[in-house]
Amino acid sequence: MVDASSADAEHPTSSQLLRRAPDTVTVAFVIPMSGPAGIFGPSCEACGILAMDELNATKGINGREVRLVNVDGGRDPEVVALEVEALVSTGFVDAVAGWHTSAVRVAVAKRIGGTVPYMYGAMHEGGDQTEGVFLTGERPSNQLLPAMDWMGSELGAHHWTIVGNDYVWPRTTAAVARRAVRGRTTIISESFVPLGTTDFTATIAAIAEAPVDGVVMLLVGADAVHFNRAFAAAGLSSELLRVSPIVEENTLLAGGAESNDGLYSPAAYFESLNTIEGRDFTNKYYARFGPHAPPPNAIGESCYEAIRMVAQLATVTGSLDVTAVRHLPQGYFYEGPRGLMRIRGNQLSQDVYLSKANGLEFEVLAQIART
Repeated sequence: MVDASSADAEHPTSSQLLRRAPDTVTVAFVIPMSGPAGIFGPSCEACGILAMDELNATKGINGREVRLVNVDGGRDPEVVALEVEALVSTGFVDAVAGWHTSAVRVAVAKRIGGTVPYMYGAMHEGGDQTEGVFLTGERPSNQLLPAMDWMGSELGAHHWTIVGNDYVWPRTTAAVARRAVRGRTTIISESFVPLGTTDFTATIAAIAEAPVDGVVMLLVGADAVHFNRAFAAAGLSSELLRVSPIVEENTLLAGGAESNDGLYSPAAYFESLNTIEGRDFTNKYYARFGPHAPPPNAIGESCYEAIRMVAQLATVTGSLDVTAVRHLPQGYFYEGPRGLMRIRGNQLSQDVYLSKANGLEFEVLAQIART
């Protein structure tokens, strides 16, 4: 469990929300606490609390105290969307933020789009122009595609197969990759499995027979853990590379060191990232939660960014009214653990790095994209 100085501040009940004072900003914090992505939940929760604590230690958001209301984003997308819609429509929350799958985002945006700011922290496939939705995470053009280019030029990995979960982000990301690959790089095959898949026997057998150099993994959380274990057990780790934009430190720990050989990940933040901003965030995180806290990682840190984005939006526009954010200044927006953040339309850009799994940790190899 994440240690917190005030449980009520982080998990207010419905009765407490009904008594919400006008001098608070309450955010529906949608993070996965169950399902395949539940492995990310504790880190997401901790990073959101850290952002809230830091804001409340100064002036909050425009002088108002910040409070988070946790919503389990690991459930069926329509169930999550209905809960968020209820919080928004009754005035319980002023904004929505967090990390969850794109399937959840699509369902939530359909119900609340244009009513309150919605800060979607996850890596994303782009293209969502729903009013009030901001995409603050990495996208294929500055994350997966540069990673594949680097691995082609540096490691000779030119022929790929894609394995992903069967929902909007993996399928759209795969389509973007198909359109973008050039030169010697090719995508030989693709396969998609339901969220919650644990048996990858047939998938692994097909990969073993394919004329490829590596696997693009677009599998979420526990699904990636099961795949990595099966991949290593089949003896493929020494033969084929893997790259995944969604594998983070919790996935390494859950899979075990023996499952991580030849595994690469592109992201804007790693626990081992040796930038001034990255080290500062990591140090603050462990100072707040102690040495045995769930590891900080790109997915958890994206929740910190999403809460920061709510605050920055309010600072720049003077309010959290959706109509006030239609004419945001473009370009430099703020600086955080990911370095300089720039806004273009409803998307943020950040520096992105490629790391290689080294046992249960990541070793940062190169910067592959800049703001």
